[in-house]
Amino acid sequence: MRADVGPRQRLALTVAYDGSAFHGFATQRNQPELATVAGTLTDAISRVLRQPIELTCAGRTDAGVHGWGQVVSFDADLGDLTPGDLLHRVNRLCGPTIAVRQARLVAADFDARFSATARVYRYTVLNRSVPDPFLAATTWHVPEPLAVRSMQLACDPLIGEHDFSSFCRRPQPRSGDPEPSLVRRVVDARWRELDDGRLRFEIEATAFCHQMVRSIVGLLVDVGRQHRRHAGDVRGILEARDRDGLPNLAPPQGLCLWQVRYDRDPAWYRSELPRP
Repeated sequence: MRADVGPRQRLALTVAYDGSAFHGFATQRNQPELATVAGTLTDAISRVLRQPIELTCAGRTDAGVHGWGQVVSFDADLGDLTPGDLLHRVNRLCGPTIAVRQARLVAADFDARFSATARVYRYTVLNRSVPDPFLAATTWHVPEPLAVRSMQLACDPLIGEHDFSSFCRRPQPRSGDPEPSLVRRVVDARWRELDDGRLRFEIEATAFCHQMVRSIVGLLVDVGRQHRRHAGDVRGILEARDRDGLPNLAPPQGLCLWQVRYDRDPAWYRSELPRP
């Protein structure tokens, strides 16, 4: 590590990753640092810049979940490097499972998590009788026919501000702290039929709670099977605020953090800032 670290500037990276081999995005006490996306990325950036850095991410993703538009921010002294130099050097260390798609200097008050106004997740289902080995790492194979129209109708009750206790793993509050709220505001939720039997669920919300998207997808696929659930059941399940009786979570490999939105994007970012 460098002993002559100078004034630090804030950087934001847009990061894509294949989560198949990682124990989630965030570092964990019971996992080796390089077992997580954040740990691997932090190690690579620190090696390139020869100084310790601390990442803040826009959204924590679970083990096996992928990212295309994850955003991280951190403070560092770039020295003689440009953000582009950092991007290329980190990608040489982390690719191909982790790739920095964009690296920019940002305003000092930018925070990848708290400055975000919405997150967009995509979930892909392969709905055909024969599986595809080349899509297995990024889709959930559901061989029985699904009623997509019913699945789309079942999205309507999710839109708006609701308590999503029925769909979220309830966090354990610290001793003496109040129980965290599971109220979230969903801006949009819809299914699209793609080519060759692929179905894509896209959901946008100001924030998500743990396992929320996978729980929702698991229920909506049950609706699509028709003999298990109906579109009209979703509102009652949402209002019950009880996870008991819900189907199993949709598997992680079909889920991807697709985009993070910021009110001041793209003006929020500044590629060229004067050096201190």
